[in-house]
Amino acid sequence: MTLSPAELESLHELAIATAKLAGAHIQSRVDNHSGVQTKDGGDTLASQVVTEVDHESQALILDALADSIAQCDLGLLTEESEDDYTRHEKDAFWCIDPIDGTLSFTEGVPGYSVSIALVSRGGTPLIGVAHDPITGTTFHANKGGGAFRNELAISPPPAEQSSILTWAQDRSMKQMPGYDKVAESVEEMAKRLGFDDLHIIDQYGSVLNACTVIENTPALYFKFPKTAKGGGSTWDFAATACLFGEWGMPPTDIHGDPLNLNPDGCTFMNQKAAVFASSSQLAEAARSIYQRINIT
Repeated sequence: MTLSPAELESLHELAIATAKLAGAHIQSRVDNHSGVQTKDGGDTLASQVVTEVDHESQALILDALADSIAQCDLGLLTEESEDDYTRHEKDAFWCIDPIDGTLSFTEGVPGYSVSIALVSRGGTPLIGVAHDPITGTTFHANKGGGAFRNELAISPPPAEQSSILTWAQDRSMKQMPGYDKVAESVEEMAKRLGFDDLHIIDQYGSVLNACTVIENTPALYFKFPKTAKGGGSTWDFAATACLFGEWGMPPTDIHGDPLNLNPDGCTFMNQKAAVFASSSQLAEAARSIYQRINIT
């Protein structure tokens, strides 16, 4: 079924309330969980870590969204459950990461969040909600409705440029092959574009790394392609893809094409990865770095 603007806004509000509900539960369990387990989630520690709180958060979210799934005939894709491929059968599907940045959660440090998105079967993000349980900050957007931070509209990236460029990194970035070349290239790019300094933030998960770009413009966050499975999955980028689209800076893959948020088969995005930036110039610069040094 095709969702009306009123239905989309209702689902948007539901996603915000649900993310906050899950975030409150997660925060209540920071110092009260049984520890770390592992799963087959990719080639980095961060992608393999899971706790019972991930499953509890997911259960809360699915319970809150159950009526909308039935009433609006929606599909579902969520990190801690097997892909049932309803995302290819329904007109739209909920895309859920019950805790993005579980490793940070287990360490009791900032970086974890709840991510809930609604994505069309064609891969277009329709709703995006990213909630930080520590700060209580909620970034949210729905297609055509604008981007918001705690219900306040997020201003477009400023025309005047700060002298500091922020580079948000995944915690595993420094372990990637060729990281030194990448870091050197980003430093050179920052100088070439007229920045006096480069500030690196490397404590967050994928969702909050993308939000960091909005909070610290001018800024960029990227993941480069790799042969090993991983590189983030659809649920790592769906909510922030909607947020950035409504902000006027939709993310791309490494070739400059829109992110494929409903891929066939595996949900890993290691083949084409992702680039989030506060300007088209910075996005193109990040893509050029990859093309030039060809990191795999």
